[in-house]
Amino acid sequence: MNDSLYQEIILEHNRKPRNFREMPDADRMVEGRNPTCGDSLTLWVRLADDRVVDVSFKGQGCAISKASASLMTSAVKGKTRAEAEDLFGRFHRLVTGTLPEAEQQSLGSLRALGGVSRFPLRVKCASLAWHALHSALASEAHEVSTEDVGGELSSGEGA
Repeated sequence: MNDSLYQEIILEHNRKPRNFREMPDADRMVEGRNPTCGDSLTLWVRLADDRVVDVSFKGQGCAISKASASLMTSAVKGKTRAEAEDLFGRFHRLVTGTLPEAEQQSLGSLRALGGVSRFPLRVKCASLAWHALHSALASEAHEVSTEDVGGELSSGEGA
């Protein structure tokens, strides 16, 4: 895929985000905040037999944040908790520039967000929904902030 196709995927998911809705029957709900950019979202997850049977989000933020949440919800729906956690790890390495190119193919359209690795402050925008998912799957906090995950999201100066 080339940069213009990646950019189109991000713009499309920002304009028409997938799974952008509240989920009243969710098992887990996590509020996510990125104070640096002003992104905020609520993520809902419903699990059955240790599988993500439904996931949705609502919120506001920059195009990268919204597109990442949209792409993430589409990618993890139907996956087991372990598969979703594995995807979280690979995605995080992608956006921080540490995922080998040979492994990037397996991420499909999520690769559209790989370019944020060149913009350290944007790593937090792309990672916000993923950290909310990680927290929801672990049954940890009901709120996450990109400021709280510290160096884990840092990808150079200014992050």
